[in-house]
Amino acid sequence: MTYTPFYLHGETRPGRWLVTCDHATNAVPPDIAGGDLGLHRTDMERHIAYDVGAYGVAQELGVLLSAPVLAANFSRLVIDPNRGADDPTLLMKLYDGSIIPANRHADTAEIERRMEMCYRPYDAQLDRMTALPHSVVVSVHSYTRQLRGRDPRPWEVGVLYAQDDRLARPLIDLLKAEGDLCVGDNAPYSGHLPGDAIDRHALRLGRPNVLIELRNDLIADDEGQRHWAARLAPILAQALAQSGV
Repeated sequence: MTYTPFYLHGETRPGRWLVTCDHATNAVPPDIAGGDLGLHRTDMERHIAYDVGAYGVAQELGVLLSAPVLAANFSRLVIDPNRGADDPTLLMKLYDGSIIPANRHADTAEIERRMEMCYRPYDAQLDRMTALPHSVVVSVHSYTRQLRGRDPRPWEVGVLYAQDDRLARPLIDLLKAEGDLCVGDNAPYSGHLPGDAIDRHALRLGRPNVLIELRNDLIADDEGQRHWAARLAPILAQALAQSGV
């Protein structure tokens, strides 16, 4: 079976939105370390390898928003498509207490091989999908409730953004107005990494954008994914309408 570095769903859907999922799967291509990074399967099922539940939410959002969905089909531990090509965390050798054996001695040539096989094809498709000037990008991610040795995170959902908050600001206000959510404003992380996927494919093009982080225990199964997509879709539509973009 031929390996494909990304999945594209609903390419011809007419909506303005483009739904992306940078960390959709924990797949390791067969030509990279024999398809095995040397981690125990339990580690490959953790947040360190992919964004648990995010892909299911993204696919359902695509249907509800009548939007195409683009998802990377390789583990963030293979190479991280949500990092700039010169970012030191592009290839992680240690993540949340776990050493990644196949990455420990990866040299420049190995990084380049992974870039060519995985990162660049996904990046090029993102280029094609954001070429339309009316496109609006929503990137779906998830995060773990608690990193090893850290305090639990209180948020159910986080809205991340950089200097362009045209969409993020009304989205945050609408989510808070729900009354039963702890909403992160640029939390659990800051919303800007120079060279990240939003920077490359939205900010530099002037495209309205937002990155949504969902706590992964809330979307670990199909029911949770459908619930959150159904909850977010009308709020995203309302935020876009209020933004005026």
